[in-house]
Amino acid sequence: MFHQTSGNDFTQDDTLGGRISLAREYMQISSAQAASQLGVATSTWKSWERDRAAPRSNRLAMMAGILAVTPVWLLTGMGSGPNESVGEDRAVILQRLQSATATASTAQQRVQQLARQLEMLG
Repeated sequence: MFHQTSGNDFTQDDTLGGRISLAREYMQISSAQAASQLGVATSTWKSWERDRAAPRSNRLAMMAGILAVTPVWLLTGMGSGPNESVGEDRAVILQRLQSATATASTAQQRVQQLARQLEMLG
């Protein structure tokens, strides 16, 4: 069971597999996508989430990076766990990207207009 104590601080009464699954879900990626990013078979990832096996320490460290948590949190449930604002951050970034794209398009049109004016001047 997960209990949010304050902000993004979680206490964890779950297993390693449960924490892996929770963090992956917060990142909004499938087990196949996570496995691909880590360079393992999907069945391997799923076995970790089901506590049928455990990742080696080097895989655990890489997994923590993919899941945006600390290795300590994956192992113990203590420390920096899943960040609920990941989806919100993504929405903000997408909005900024759309705005920047519109600005770039406007600037490109202005450059083309100026280039045509230069051509007309000879």
